Amino acid sequence: MKKPWNRTDQPVYSVSSFHAGKANMHICTYVSAVSMHPKRFMVALFKGTRTLDLVAREKRMVLQLLSAGQHRLIPLLGRKSGHDTDKMAILERRGLLTRWEGASVLADALAWMELSVIGSMDAGDHVMMLCELVRYRNHLEGAPLTLDILRAKGMVRN
Repeated sequence: MKKPWNRTDQPVYSVSSFHAGKANMHICTYVSAVSMHPKRFMVALFKGTRTLDLVAREKRMVLQLLSAGQHRLIPLLGRKSGHDTDKMAILERRGLLTRWEGASVLADALAWMELSVIGSMDAGDHVMMLCELVRYRNHLEGAPLTLDILRAKGMVRN
């Protein structure tokens, strides 16, 4: 039987981060809406990542809701470090990027949400960012990528 925290399915997001002409993307599954008015989210970013470095400097990110077909991005966005790999150049070469509100985003994401960081705290192996929604765009129809899809494909642990 799965551990209690793995028994419910969760959406899979990517964070597009940027600062001073540098950019990165990262897979993010520890995301939750925490307030309706104003609309706020908790986004936990893994320590030591380039994404965390860029978000900590810019205090802004784009949270992208991935589509079920984007599971193929997990090896690049989730298993490679932005410190060692230019993920943005690879995504650009593959024709997977577009621009939204001044940021590079995944063209096939279901939705994009621009978030402004209003606070952070140490959360163990992650840093938890409290963010306020600045703007959003529902981009495409379709089923979201979820942890259960990744589990079925052997891409994450149970």
